[in-house]
Formats: sequence, structure tokens, C-alpha cells
Amino acid sequence: MKTDIHPQYQNVVFLDTGTGFKFMGGSTMSSEETVEWEDGNTYPLIKVEISSDSHPFYTGKQKLADAGGRIDKFKKKYNLD
Repeated sequence: MKTDIHPQYQNVVFLDTGTGFKFMGGSTMSSEETVEWEDGNTYPLIKVEISSDSHPFYTGKQKLADAGGRIDKFKKKYNLD
């Protein structure tokens, strides 16, 4: 097996941009942005649009607002009003 071809696996902090919920996990992703975590250490910050805090499957309800009127555009396009 070739050496030094795999990305480095590290702890990162994920931020749900819709709710502000943060959680730590392992990932091969990296980021220029960093954040100080509860343990006092600094970790790369990865922004995600949806997480278990905002996804309707996990929450049982819709938390996200209609971003940019997408539903209205769809209804208007297909004359569903």
C-alpha cells in the first residue's frame, strides 16, 4: 500500500448554519476557519446547512424557513396556486 496518499483524519467542529448548533466529529475535511471548543482546544470549523438538529426526520417538525421563496417560485412555475 502506498504511504502518504490518504487525507489526515482529525477532529473538527461542525456548525449547522440554520440553527447555530455545533457538534464535534471526526472527518478528513479541513477548513481555514477555526473555533475554540468546550475543552479549550481550537479545531477546524466546517459549516453545514443541515444536521440532526434541523433535519425534519430527526426533529419531527420543519425548522427551516423557505429560503428565497423557492416554494412560491415552484408553485408559480407550474401554476399550482
